[in-house]
Amino acid sequence: MSFATDHIKNVAIAGHGGTGKTTLFERLLFAGGALSRPETLESGKTVSDYTPEEIERKISIRAAMAHVERKGTKINLFDTPGSSDFIGDVIISFRAAEFILFTVDAQTGVQIETMKLWRSLEGTDKPRGVFITRMDGERANLETVLSDIKEKFKTDPVPVSIPMGQGSSYQGVIDLVNGKSYLVQGEEAVEKEGAIPAEFEGAYNSARERLIEAAADGNDALMEKYLENGTLAPEEIITGLREALGANKFLPVFTGVSLKNSGLIPFLDFIAEVGPSPLSAKDVALDREGSELEVSMDASKPLSALVIKTSYDQFSGKLCWLKVISGKLSADSEIMNVTENKKERVGKLYTCQGKKLEEIRELSAGDVGIITKSTTLKTNDTISAGDSSVTYRPLNLPDPVHSIAVNATAKKDDDKLGEFLVRAAEEDKTFRYFFNGETKETVISGMGELQINIILDKIKTNQKIEVETRVPRIAYRETIGKKASAEYTHKKQTGGHGQYGKVVLDIGPLNRGEGYKFENKIFGGAVPKNYIPGVEKGIAEGMAHGTVAQYPTVDVEVAIVDGKYHPVDSSELSFKLASRNAFREAMRQANPTLLEPIMNLSVFVEDKYMGDVMSDLSGKRGKILGQDSAGGIAEIRAEVPQAELLRYSIDLRSITSGTGSFGVAFSHYAPISGRIADEVIKAAEAFKVQEEDE
Repeated sequence: MSFATDHIKNVAIAGHGGTGKTTLFERLLFAGGALSRPETLESGKTVSDYTPEEIERKISIRAAMAHVERKGTKINLFDTPGSSDFIGDVIISFRAAEFILFTVDAQTGVQIETMKLWRSLEGTDKPRGVFITRMDGERANLETVLSDIKEKFKTDPVPVSIPMGQGSSYQGVIDLVNGKSYLVQGEEAVEKEGAIPAEFEGAYNSARERLIEAAADGNDALMEKYLENGTLAPEEIITGLREALGANKFLPVFTGVSLKNSGLIPFLDFIAEVGPSPLSAKDVALDREGSELEVSMDASKPLSALVIKTSYDQFSGKLCWLKVISGKLSADSEIMNVTENKKERVGKLYTCQGKKLEEIRELSAGDVGIITKSTTLKTNDTISAGDSSVTYRPLNLPDPVHSIAVNATAKKDDDKLGEFLVRAAEEDKTFRYFFNGETKETVISGMGELQINIILDKIKTNQKIEVETRVPRIAYRETIGKKASAEYTHKKQTGGHGQYGKVVLDIGPLNRGEGYKFENKIFGGAVPKNYIPGVEKGIAEGMAHGTVAQYPTVDVEVAIVDGKYHPVDSSELSFKLASRNAFREAMRQANPTLLEPIMNLSVFVEDKYMGDVMSDLSGKRGKILGQDSAGGIAEIRAEVPQAELLRYSIDLRSITSGTGSFGVAFSHYAPISGRIADEVIKAAEAFKVQEEDE
């Protein structure tokens, strides 16, 4: 069945690991009638955690999608991973959804991953809400959690449902919008609607007054009416809340106990009645010049969509998840892959309930669906109904922070290993696979040790390939510290024409990051112009292997100031060889220095770990640039040598009991000397011997 754009709601469920996202997702499907019986994480049969890796580890690794129908509205739900190792699928879900629901445990309050995800939405007006889970917990306290939310999110939370009792006295919730109570009926029964018990009338009236105030903030006319009458009509409350939420002016808070199917119906009703539809959202496209354009989600316009995810299923093959942004996508139609400029035929079209595909005929703007067995589509591709120069902005994914070098134990498996790693990188865009020609290694990179270990375990289990791993080599550089000159004559006499070329080179240091400059200072034709390209090629070859540890040379300016040629024996090759050797000789005299890559590091930890983390970074030759703290979560910014961060995901996990996370990006190269330089040189020499032996 196809739903119009104004009858579609997309909700991404996100939060710290262990806060009950998957259980909430499963029970919402049950409460909404999509499941006849809910499953538990322990059973290994939940709709969203269906891969062998998720079942074994009892954690979400990929985003899963399912839907329910409520009050004539299709509600697409996305269950996202809680571990920062799988942030890519969270970002995919955020892009697909118009409403983000954060889960917060009633006993622990807002935790670090939830804070990070909240911060990732800063600067956007994307509406969001909070579901406080496990209100029946021994230490559950609504007021404490609301205060924590206010402090850490810097916004006033507005309850939309409140609990009837807490901890062992928990009975159910009160829906403040519709003025109903919902009593717990058990773990395999839907909560029961009823009147509000007399003992909770006071709490209901007080909380509803706060909700009406939030509705009045929705627009000026409602605020005037509220100030005049002291209340709003039920339909005005819905209108005001819808407008306030669409503008991200208030943070709705829901309460419940997912395992007891409690608090679910009030949430579904709120989303169906108040939740933002795709009509209120916009996406960002790029024109041919790269300028950004805002695009409304409108089914009346020509088809356009973004491929947000690619995955592979053993039965259905390649699955491409699409967010339709304008127009309608129909089965058995022809589309244009704008990114690749290729036409493609769409066969069958699907929506899904977890891993179960459900065939449909059409998707309207705002909806999310799946195309199978595409020949050209991949994540971040834009599709259209015909020719178009507009593409949608790619997913804003973080750079990997953890890398290892890999190779197949048996050389015959190298190609097969490469094929699997290419596919893994296509499925998860935060996972990278490449061959580093400089260090002669195959390197895989990801968001953490857990993500990479799961991929390697899959290779071993499914592909029967044994893989060796090691810490990757660092791409060091060399530079010079002062000016120097050198000359070199390449002279070789063979039968017939010989080889002759003489050059005199001046070299000098450049500022860090300037790379390389070349100048021809020859006057009077000492070296004809047609040989200068050979001179530059020779310098490039000389720079490719420095004189300290044979790492590439950077930040050097070179000038050819003199030379000599032979009318018969000179050639471009002669001058290339002469220039290469002259550069190397000049470099030996110019105080050659090793450079190491320095990374910008941002670490997110609970305040209590800040001192230990900063002390550890100092021991890693790190330079602390600053720190901020908000709501008990600290961000530490530092510059740290890459060599010290190769196992930082493991180190940080140990320091913070698994709660810390970090982001890293290249900053610049900096000189090293003394013992550290000696160790780098020694390692480079050992690597050279190893290469020669192979």
